[in-house]
This record gives sequence, structure tokens and C-alpha cells, in this order.
Amino acid sequence: MLQEQHITLLVNANQISPRQIRNTLTLLAEGATIPFVSRYRKEATGGLDEVQIADLKEQHDKLVELSKRKETILKSIEEQEKLTDELRERIDSCWNATELEDIYLPYKPKKRTRAEIAREKGLEPLAKILMSQKSDNVLNSAKPFINEQVETEEDALKGSRDIIAEWVNESETARNAIRSIFLREAEISSKIIKGKEEEAQNFRDYFDTSVKLSKISSHRLLAMRRGETEGFLRVSISPEDDKCIERLLRIFQKSDSESGLQVVEAVEDAYKRLLKPSIENEFAAESKEKADAEAIRVFAENLRQLLLAPPLGQKRVLGIDPGFRTGCKVVCLDAQGNLLHNENIYPHPPQKEHSQAARKIQKMVEAYDIQAIAIGNGTASRETERFIQNIRYDRKVQVFVVSENGASIYSASKIAREEFPEYDVTVRGAVSIGRRLMDPLAELVKIDPKSIGVGQYQHDVDQTKLKNALDQTVENAVNRVGVNLNTASKHLLTYVSGVGSQIAQNIVDYRAENGAFSNRKELMKVSKLGAKTFEQCAGFLRISDGDNPLDNSAVHPESYPIVQEIAKDAGKSIDELIGNTELRNKVDLTKYVTETVGLPTLNDILDELEKPGRDPRSIIKVFEFDPNVKDINDLREGMDLPGIITNVTNFGAFCDIGIKENGLIHISNLADHFVSNPANEVSLHQHVRVRVLEVDLGRRRIQLKLIEKS
Repeated sequence: MLQEQHITLLVNANQISPRQIRNTLTLLAEGATIPFVSRYRKEATGGLDEVQIADLKEQHDKLVELSKRKETILKSIEEQEKLTDELRERIDSCWNATELEDIYLPYKPKKRTRAEIAREKGLEPLAKILMSQKSDNVLNSAKPFINEQVETEEDALKGSRDIIAEWVNESETARNAIRSIFLREAEISSKIIKGKEEEAQNFRDYFDTSVKLSKISSHRLLAMRRGETEGFLRVSISPEDDKCIERLLRIFQKSDSESGLQVVEAVEDAYKRLLKPSIENEFAAESKEKADAEAIRVFAENLRQLLLAPPLGQKRVLGIDPGFRTGCKVVCLDAQGNLLHNENIYPHPPQKEHSQAARKIQKMVEAYDIQAIAIGNGTASRETERFIQNIRYDRKVQVFVVSENGASIYSASKIAREEFPEYDVTVRGAVSIGRRLMDPLAELVKIDPKSIGVGQYQHDVDQTKLKNALDQTVENAVNRVGVNLNTASKHLLTYVSGVGSQIAQNIVDYRAENGAFSNRKELMKVSKLGAKTFEQCAGFLRISDGDNPLDNSAVHPESYPIVQEIAKDAGKSIDELIGNTELRNKVDLTKYVTETVGLPTLNDILDELEKPGRDPRSIIKVFEFDPNVKDINDLREGMDLPGIITNVTNFGAFCDIGIKENGLIHISNLADHFVSNPANEVSLHQHVRVRVLEVDLGRRRIQLKLIEKS
């Protein structure tokens, strides 16, 4: 049940209508997926896209969690018999997690603190006397509180100061004052732990660093935290202590009397022992959460671009996993990616079987009617590419260098073993390289996204949030492209809206037993695939050469009657309507608007009829590196080289220029104007030209400048 309070808060935070929010959250609560809601329920959501819907869901989930926390807090205070109407109202109206915890702090069950021990000794009345700051003889004030547990006046004063320190720590005014200073002025500092200098060379930029917390970039903060986790750095967040204590004294010190000086001492203790560590932990967690969110956003965007990289399509491909000593593993694949043949060649040192390897490649190209060659971009990639390009073939053969990030993870995975139980990891890796050229999306979904290598400190961020973001990215990409129902692997089907692992397996089993699907309706015969699942998945599954041409489009089966009505009114068949721009331009869509179907859906239908099932991905292009650059020693400052963007981060982009080491195009070298986000300038796998600015042979680092984009 949606809470009206939640909807009001979401309206204010997102500036979208209550109706959009209510409809969107209701659809999600009923089991609809984000891709389905964004694609097929535009009338209900007001045209919200996948990102907006995901954000809305995340915000709503947080509000639900906060509501549960409020219930827990109210119950706890009520059990203590301290819940007043005013306090209940404050808690009910509070929607800030930090403020809520501040309200609860004085009532929160504690371990046996110093203040609690002092209270047990009967010292709270003395603390109140001191806090009033009217006594000019604190020893006299303390004398009545000496007992078996309190031996001296100083013991009594010390216990009372502990109680005052806890009051200061639990004061919302005090906590907000210190937060305000932290927010404006706190610096995050890192220092090398003595004796760790040699081991910590990867973190030498952070051996003695101090940066304003509000200004630090996410990648630098995560680097510091990684150094801390690995035991090399000591990291702290702090403003000027004197300024914080001075601010607290303005709140709590009312006089210069002896009791006033006791309060000063208690305030200083409260800040150093309680307040500062608490607020520092708060800011450490908050800054880490922000850095995580930014790193996850960058990773998800890179993954999206990688998944939507241009496919070669259904061509016969020869895949090569290059190597020196162990040779190059070569596989031949048919147009559906099935393995036809595999063998090793040894064109490079130490064997140098150059001629023999060339003849083998020529024979394979001829025998298996190869149309394109895919070469992994790892060890011996450039040498293998030159070798392959120098061979004469009996036909035109395109040669591509393919990213092999994560191929080794796939080749040793359960999925690869299920696909190729009789082959070893080298064959599986080469097959993956070949298939990545044909359809990057279909192949990359088999690999844990974290292993694809396009992230930024992905092992240092919140792993649950990372997994959720990456899984959603994969799901959005798969459903944006659409999936061929009759050729898709179980793993690809798993990411189709509403399907999941078990139903994906059931689809594959049904296919194996009954042959290819001839129409989408047939999905209803698949075990456990009911009406709800059919609603969620049908529009994203394609059937080419089936009974109904609409089954090869993104038109949802629920909208088939609309298309039939449009065709009937035009006096044409659906086949005649498809691809006929002139005919479709004459359609008056307003005639087909109903209570549930509006112009957004009708326009989508007409767009889809232009080119049913069209692939939203661009066309793949052949790329060639500079033949004169074979390793880092060939680089010279000022050289202009072709390159491919391999990773985009907050601080710049990494570029493959055809050697083992990728060069960095720092954010300041991505354009002649100010760049706030590198992703606005370049994208993954984009072809570029770069200029070599600096080559550090010792650290094997290359600094580049972007000079041209394709």
C-alpha cells in the first residue's frame, strides 16, 4: 500500500506529478519490470525512462526503510515510557535519516558509558548544578555527593563532567553546529603508516595528502580508502578542532565561574571523545556513499556502452586468442556462433612456424567460408594482427581486434563448461572472442559485469549496490535491443523482462523438444510461463520468419488489434503497412486513442512499423593501429596516433594505441574547453586520434591528449 506521505515527498524531490509517481510505483509493486514499464506503459508513467523509474524506485525504497526505522524508534521510546505527543509528532514528521537518529540519540539504549556509571553513583544532580554555571565553589557543591562509590570531590566533579559531556554529545544543536563546520571546512587527510613505504608504492600519491572533503573527487577518495583497507594509509576527516570547540562553547558556556570552567572542560572532552569521532564516522560514511554512487554510475554507463557496442551480425567468423610460447588458439564459428573447428598455430617466437601457420589460416578461411576474423587484444595481439593482415585470401576478409576483458573468466565458468564440456579453457576463450565480434551483448551477458574491466575501483564500492546497478544496466540493454527467441542462449534469455533463470531454461527445453517457436502465443505453452510473465516478456522477444510479422517487432501483442484496425481502415494487410512510409503518414492516430492507449504508444507502434525489429546499435567499423608503434619504446612525445577508448573514468579516459600499456587522456586533455564529465566527450570503443604528451618508461605510463574524434 502506497503512503501518501511518500508520494508527496517524491513529488517534491523529483518535480513530477503525483499521478506519474503513483502509477509507476503501483506497476512496479504489481511485479512489472522497469524495461516493461518504461517501454509499454508510457501513458501511465508520463513517459518516464528507465533511469528515472529506477531512481524513483530507489527513493521510494529508502522512504519505506525510513518508515520502518521510525516504527522501531517509536516502539523503543514507548517501552521506556518516555514518548510524549510532541516527540511522536517530531518523529512522524521527520524524513531525514540523520535528524531522526539525532532525535533518538538521548533515548537510544546504550552500553554502560562513563556517564551512565556516574548516574549510578548519584551524580546527575551535581551535573545539573554545574550546568547552571552559578556555583563559584565547585568543591563545596561536590561535597554532598561523596559516598562509598565517590571517594573525593574531584571524583564527583569528574563523573559530573562525564554526564555533561554526554548531554553535549546528544544535543541536536551541538551536533548540527559541528556538522555545519565539517561540511564547510573538513579536510580528508591520508598519511603513510610508518614502515609501509616500500609495500605501498601504488599509493605513493597519498603518503601525505590533505584535501578539502567537499572538493575531493570520488576516485581519489576511493583510492585513499583502499590504501586504508589494505593497511598502508591512515585516513582521517577533520576540521580545525579549536574552531569546533569554540563554536560549542558559544552554545554551552554561560559564565566564567568555577562551574562554567567545569562545563568548558566537559565540552572539550565531549568534542574530542564523543562528538568528533561520531561526526567523523558520519561524514566518512556519507562521503564514501557519494563516491560509491559516482563510481557505480561511471561503471554502469561504461557497461551500457560496452553491451551496446556495434555487432558484426550473423557472419562466419574465425576467432583467435593470440599468444607467443603457447601459440594462438584458432576457432571457426558458423553464422549462429556454433563451433565448427579448432586448432593451434605458432607463427611467433619461439616456434616461428610462420609459413605453416599462414597456410592453416588460408585453408580454414576457405573451408569454413570465413567472412571475418576476430583477434583478442591481449598478449601478442598486434603481432597476430600483422600476421593475419599479411596473408592472402581467396576472398575479402575483414579483420577486427576485439576486447578480451573477462574472456578468461567466461572460459573457466560454469556457463562455458555447460556450452563446451569437451573443450578446454583456451578453446572456450577463443570462441568467446569470435562471438563478441558477432554480437557483443549476447556474449558479454555470460560474464559477471564486474569482471569486464570497465569500472573504477569497482572492488571498493558497496557490492550490493554495484550488483543491482549493473544487473539493471544489463537488463535495460538486453531489452532495448530485443532477443531472438529461437536462437538466444539461456543466459541471454535470463535478462529478458520478467523471465529469470528457471523460465529461461524452460524456454530452451521447449525449443529443444518442439523446435523453433512460430509465434509469440506459443510462449504460453512453456512450463511456468503464465499470463503475467507473457505480458512482461513478449514485446522484447523476436521471431523472424514466423506466422505474424509483428512477432519480429517491438510491438507488444496487446497492441496487435490496434495494428490490425489501422491496416483494415487503410484497406491493406499488415505486411503492406510495414515499411510503407507514405501509407503510415496518412494514419490519423487520434482515431485509435482509448482510455489505456494514448499517442505515446501509438507513435511507438508507427515507428516500429517503419523498420520492425531494427537493431538500435550502430554499424561496426574496421580499425587499424599505427604499424610503426609496437611497444612503449617506440613512442615519442608529439606523435599523433589512432586509438580506441577502452575505459572512461571521472578523471579521464584510457586509450588503447596498439601496445600493452593503455595511455591516459586526463580530463584536462580531453578538450580545449573545461570538461566536468569525461563521458560527455568520449565513449567506450570510440575511435579517436591522440597526441603523445609524456612517456614514463620507469612507471610504464603514457599521457595523451585527444585531438580528433570519429
